Amino acid sequence: MTKYFAITLFSIFTFFSNIQAQTVHPVPLKNVKTSQGFWHQRLETARNVTVPHSLRQCEESERIDNFAVAGGLKKGVFKGVRFNDSDVFKVVEGAAYVLQNQYDPKLDKYLDSLITLFSAAQEPDGYLYTIRTINKDTTGAYDWIAGPYRYSFENGSHELYNVGHLYEAAIAHYEATGKKSLLNVAIKNADHLVKTFGNKPGQLVVVPGHEEIEIALIRLYRVTGKKEYLDLSQFFIEMRGRSDKRSLYLDEHKLGPAYFQDQVPFVRQREAAGHAVRAQYLYTSVADLLTIRDNPKMNMALDSIWEDATYRKQYITGGVGAREDGEAFDKPYILPNDNAYAETCAAIANLLWNHKMYLNTGESKYMDVFERTLYNGFLGGMSVKGNQFFYVNPMSSDGKNDFGKGEGAIRHEWFGTACCPSNVARFLPSMPGYIYATKGNELIVNLFADTEATLTVNNAPVKIDQDTNYPWEGSIKITVSPEKPANFPLSIRIPGWATGEAIPGRLYTYTDSTSKPISLLLNGKKTTASIERGYLRLIRSWKKGDVIELVLDMPVRKVLSDKKIKTNQGKLAIERGPVLYCAEGHDNNGKALTIPISQIDTFTPHYQKDMLGGINLLRSSDSKTTLIPYYAWANRGANEMTVWFNTAP
Repeated sequence: MTKYFAITLFSIFTFFSNIQAQTVHPVPLKNVKTSQGFWHQRLETARNVTVPHSLRQCEESERIDNFAVAGGLKKGVFKGVRFNDSDVFKVVEGAAYVLQNQYDPKLDKYLDSLITLFSAAQEPDGYLYTIRTINKDTTGAYDWIAGPYRYSFENGSHELYNVGHLYEAAIAHYEATGKKSLLNVAIKNADHLVKTFGNKPGQLVVVPGHEEIEIALIRLYRVTGKKEYLDLSQFFIEMRGRSDKRSLYLDEHKLGPAYFQDQVPFVRQREAAGHAVRAQYLYTSVADLLTIRDNPKMNMALDSIWEDATYRKQYITGGVGAREDGEAFDKPYILPNDNAYAETCAAIANLLWNHKMYLNTGESKYMDVFERTLYNGFLGGMSVKGNQFFYVNPMSSDGKNDFGKGEGAIRHEWFGTACCPSNVARFLPSMPGYIYATKGNELIVNLFADTEATLTVNNAPVKIDQDTNYPWEGSIKITVSPEKPANFPLSIRIPGWATGEAIPGRLYTYTDSTSKPISLLLNGKKTTASIERGYLRLIRSWKKGDVIELVLDMPVRKVLSDKKIKTNQGKLAIERGPVLYCAEGHDNNGKALTIPISQIDTFTPHYQKDMLGGINLLRSSDSKTTLIPYYAWANRGANEMTVWFNTAP
């Protein structure tokens, strides 16, 4: 019996060790530092502008005061809308990432003061939702916001959505400071949820209306090891399409269950449907769950949904969610330009989803989509100064179309529904955490940025440095310095654009897909390496100071879309490296929408240090047309802009 037990334990240990060896792990944010270059500039913007600006907006809009009122520390009434708590939590998460990038005692102390308010607002059993605590169990004016009792209106109330962002903020704060003050608030709430939801007698069966809690519970499980949190996340996922608890929100707003991804059980879903942010948060949580618990049916559904979203429903920027109505995915190939919705939050959700897909599979195609979205759909959602934002991100603009809410042609400092600015504030300072990864004893470089990272490979410390002017130039110098000589694979992602593929699935293709061979030097000597599944793979015994020099050719490429996208027929777009370009009226005599580009027109990059935060602009050979990166448009006021150009004879 003892021998059998020992063999069983060994088998279990071997099984989980093999899983661990096959799992991709991101190198933690706090282990990656920037000192100069494109992303260092933006992290400094996040630290000095975006996060302080967002915290100030949360104060001025009385979002923070709601916690003080709910906690009895201040007299007043609830101000704003039901999901305002989430904006505060998201900005706190971003502030915690700023602390991981560069410690700031003043910011640390300020966050402590906010955590005191969050703790005061939390009810004794762990429940935290300031609008209900302040207004109690309400009917009448607040019926559609909070419902007559807790979680009675979860599809519309955002009770679980809000605390999901609390958990993510708490984890980021704990990782930044080592303090458990906010983590304890999150754990107390999560324990309340575990008691409240499930299939046991007396528990509630609820399908979260705005997915987020599913992601957060898995993250909290990874930090605490509490299996109940993982189980609850899986419960929320598996209840979709099964629960008979349909919210009145569906009737009041004439939305079908697909809006909430609740039309059928997840394992039977095959298309990206409904509200694009909610949907991708769900898909992110499923991808993360699959890194822990294998489920072939879930995996099949997720793969089909990803292909539908990427191959048929994605803008050239990586933006998704074409419809203003419901902020939703439209039918395949319906991707309008001038009234494209493409919410900034949806671009961020696309980043999160594709990164989790990558961690689950190790496949480079997901990081290709990630990079396209990062440099275009995401960065386009914020101003180059970091204090103004877009809610929606059209592919063309007459300088006037503003979606009736100040969202489509002019950048704004804040919105009444401020999910996008607060989401930018939390994602931007976290970006270095997506650059590197490990898989067993393999070191992986997924993105190019001037960074220095410390990590562990084969239980030994390794330092890796990147020196690059990416995305403006394709030269990347990587210095590998293990503490002592060590043999391990080093894999470097070769972006699809560098090998002639615009995006996985060929929704967009280059008119000329030929590519120059990749130049590779190892310690100054030409060398060759195989490219396996999108990664250039080098296996050797590394010693301190080994240098890899990689040059990716960056031609200016013309892009065509699939013929099924009717709005783009007879048009082309322009890219260089990972950056999509547009024409803006400011640089083209006030006009952009009528600029023609022929197949034989050529463009030359010119770096402009003092223009729009420092950019490579493209100038046509006849000097008649000037293009700027798409992400940089609308930083000089409203004017015409287009990504897709009529093809000239």
